[in-house]
Formats: sequence, structure tokens, C-alpha cells
Amino acid sequence: MVSDSKEVAFKLSDYSVLKIIKGDITTWSIDGSFGSSDAIVNPANERMLGGNGADGAIHEAAGPQLREACYQVPEVHPGIRCPTGEARITPGFNLPASHVIHTVGPIYNAEKNPKKLLESAYKNSLRVAKENNIRYIAFTAISCGIFRYPLDEAASIAISTVKQFGKDFKEVHFVMFNEDTYTMWLNIAKDLPPPPHGRNFSPSPRTTKTRFFNNLNCCF
Repeated sequence: MVSDSKEVAFKLSDYSVLKIIKGDITTWSIDGSFGSSDAIVNPANERMLGGNGADGAIHEAAGPQLREACYQVPEVHPGIRCPTGEARITPGFNLPASHVIHTVGPIYNAEKNPKKLLESAYKNSLRVAKENNIRYIAFTAISCGIFRYPLDEAASIAISTVKQFGKDFKEVHFVMFNEDTYTMWLNIAKDLPPPPHGRNFSPSPRTTKTRFFNNLNCCF
């Protein structure tokens, strides 16, 4: 990794490790993930056609095929393909990761129960991943960019929800472009145990470039 990349690993279960990484999710991948078992989670909007922040960066990195694939996702209401708290999956196209799981987090000040909706966004992303045999998954900080979810509460929800799925994945990563977000996730995760010594967890992902996040909010 280049010198400005950071990562810290924690134990989720006897089967799974959590990694918190400072880097760019558009370049994330896992060496040795057998080609179709990894996914990044895109903090999308309900239209699923791209937007600002990480959503726009992921669409740009994946290429126009991603927008076309999202366009083919059936609308559940006019203009809505993925309601807030739900998740959908598409191929990753030009991304290093093989799949993209699109989820919509809550706008913090616009929802009556943003905590429940943020939990649902994480849970449904993990359920969709499990149903599609994903073993390695990477998140950004859902709703913590222009959706203004407070970092401390969002980090607590994210990590506590991921812990519920500790037996279902080999590795769960949080890839944070912003230093403050990275630090908050580390502070919330500090009570988790370190990964067991001697376990052959995969090499660090390739999250070393920052091609698409410059001058963008880190996430929705």
C-alpha cells in the first residue's frame, strides 16, 4: 500500500474478520476471492442511476454499463427502484470488485426513524450478499455524507449490524476516504478483539488510488 493508506483488523467471529481501511472504495478488491465472491456497497439514491459522492464515483469507475444495469432494475414505485433501507445487486463491470450492492440510506433529518432505516440498509445489503454467495464485502459510511447522519451513531449501527453476520462472510471491510470517518469507525470498533494469530486471512485489498473521490463527499 502507499504510505497514506491505513488499515486495522478486528475479529468478528471465529470465521470472519473486520477491516477498517482508509482508502478509495472504487479501487477495492480482494486477491484470491475466486472472481465472483466480492462486492462493494454503493450508497445509492432510490432511482439507482448515479448521483453525488461515492455513488457518482462508483458509477464513473464502473462505466456506463452500471447505469444501464441499474436502469433495468424494475421500479417498485414511479422513479423508485430501491426504496430507502432496501438493497439491489448488479455486476461490477469495470470495477475491480465483481459485484455492486446498491442500498439507500436515510436522510437523517428527513425520516421519523433514521436509525431503523440505516440498520435496514446494512442488514439488507448483507442479506443480498449472502444470497449471492459473496464472501468479501466492502462498505463506505452509508448516509454520512450529504445525508448528514451523525458519524458516532452511524458507526455504532454499522458495526453492531455487521457483527450479527459474522459467520456469513470471510471478511467485511469499511473503506473510508475521509480521515474523520475512518477514525470514528476505529473508535467504535476498538472493543472488538484482534484477529486470531496464525489465521491466513487474505492480503490487503487494493485501495491505494484516489482517482474518483477528489473533491467529492465520501458517501451519501
